[in-house]
Amino acid sequence: MATIARACLQNRLAAVAVVISDRPGVAGITTAQDLGIETHVVSWKSAADRAAFELTLGQCIDAYTPDLVVLAGFMRVLSGPFVERYAGRMLNIHPSLLPKYTGLHTHRRVLEAGDTAHGATVHFVTPELDGGPLILQARVPVNAGDTEATLSARVQATEHVIYPRVIDWIAEGRLEWNGGHPLLDGKALHEPVVEYFGASYQ
Repeated sequence: MATIARACLQNRLAAVAVVISDRPGVAGITTAQDLGIETHVVSWKSAADRAAFELTLGQCIDAYTPDLVVLAGFMRVLSGPFVERYAGRMLNIHPSLLPKYTGLHTHRRVLEAGDTAHGATVHFVTPELDGGPLILQARVPVNAGDTEATLSARVQATEHVIYPRVIDWIAEGRLEWNGGHPLLDGKALHEPVVEYFGASYQ
């Protein structure tokens, strides 16, 4: 979130209207406030149930009439009806080369499987968990001796590059939803654009 917010402040077409957290006291809220961005906390724990939480969250989002909703460090699984309200306007980033390794503990699972490549994927959000149309992937090598921590750090560094890039594509009109069939520069995006990071790819 902080990387995206700072990028948008640096002569980008996109601007961050608000940062919303489901938990009070998190670093992201403080960072956003320091950057002069409005913030809100919609507490998950204070809500009666998921429906009540999503009702309040949706009202908070819609008050800003955003063109795009960007999930960054937001770990709540949102319901199908909620996601469908923002079809084509909600992005997420996942630390794996989707469709491989949806869900949690991706770095551990990559190491246990002995994979030679790992990465991150920016995708449109749909009701299927981590299953929306893929947009852009960062691919990194898995090195001998890697741990979950070293692999996570390498992947996270690429996330800070590719997530703002996709937001730019949307702000520039290059990336469009087109009824669930994304177009990039007017051409159907049947598979993600892939960028390679790491010495072994040079």
